Amino acid sequence: MTLKQAVKSIIFIIIFIYILISVTYMIRTNGDVKDRFTGFYAEPDNTIDMVMIGSSPVYPYYSTPQLWGEYGITAYPISTNLQRPVAAPYLVEEVRKTQNPSLYVFEMRMYTAREGDLVNNMAYTRGVTDNMKYSWNRIKTINAMVEDKAERYTYYFDIFKYHSNWKTIVLPKQMASFRYELLDERKGYVPTDEVGPCEAYDTSMIEDKLSMPAEQEEHLYELLDYLKKERLQALFILSPTVMEEEKQMMYNYMEDIIESYGYEFLNMNNYYEEIGIDFATDFSDYGGHTNALGAEKCTVFLADYIQANYSLADRRGNKGYETWDAAYEQWKEEAIKAKEVIVRRIENGDFAEVAAEE
Repeated sequence: MTLKQAVKSIIFIIIFIYILISVTYMIRTNGDVKDRFTGFYAEPDNTIDMVMIGSSPVYPYYSTPQLWGEYGITAYPISTNLQRPVAAPYLVEEVRKTQNPSLYVFEMRMYTAREGDLVNNMAYTRGVTDNMKYSWNRIKTINAMVEDKAERYTYYFDIFKYHSNWKTIVLPKQMASFRYELLDERKGYVPTDEVGPCEAYDTSMIEDKLSMPAEQEEHLYELLDYLKKERLQALFILSPTVMEEEKQMMYNYMEDIIESYGYEFLNMNNYYEEIGIDFATDFSDYGGHTNALGAEKCTVFLADYIQANYSLADRRGNKGYETWDAAYEQWKEEAIKAKEVIVRRIENGDFAEVAAEE
């Protein structure tokens, strides 16, 4: 083979790989998770001051546009449904490629889950891996999350999974995600006007401790070691939910571990009155996730706590944050409408049919 032929072959391979990656990005299943990740990747470098990592309680509980408009905090959720704790350090690495947050916030609900219950559903793994850009860190994430080496190739090349989605490639948002970068107008927040009333169960007086699942304890130590080594500032939280005594004891157990590393654990279930949370009106699915009414309350409480305990810059008025201003204006309009719908649903007894999930 001549040098000219070799160069042509290399160019062909590069073009082929670029097209393959772009097509893969475009046919990945559309929805709020994809919007959240493409939105994060599209944010200008070094403009996010707080990143929230965890499962589904993150994106409906905390309104990132509200955090910006009322506190000047640029926060973004790196959140997937039933996100497995093993993914956390790799997601931090992914964030650090383009951002340098002052604070990482980790939602801890999934740390009481048994690993066996999570690995039985590949969606809990793919929610993370199939929403990351192609990179060495993505390969490491797959290797950590997929034990069966024979199955890893379907994760490395997720086009095998999504090839049947080719018809969606004509959708404008799908086409625009060819680089897996597309600003999310809500900055990752997902509001809902559903109502699923439930009853609060106060476990704040329980002081006993119970070991968390061994696999999740191992992953928690791995995360804490990584954060400590990299000298990263972090806050660990538990969002309001319908509590159980056994889980409260597990949270007490993990709180000791977290505090032994010098980090804080904020169990918001110990502050129902301070938050103003109303279990009859503020949840969308019977205690699993908040609706827009509950989200506004949780956002204010968390923001006040962060302002009192951490130093995050207020960037309101700075150039380059116009999309955040637009997100806040949109949030204000949507919040008013959502509250009106919530009130109407409560008056009519129009409650959600879905069961609570973690």
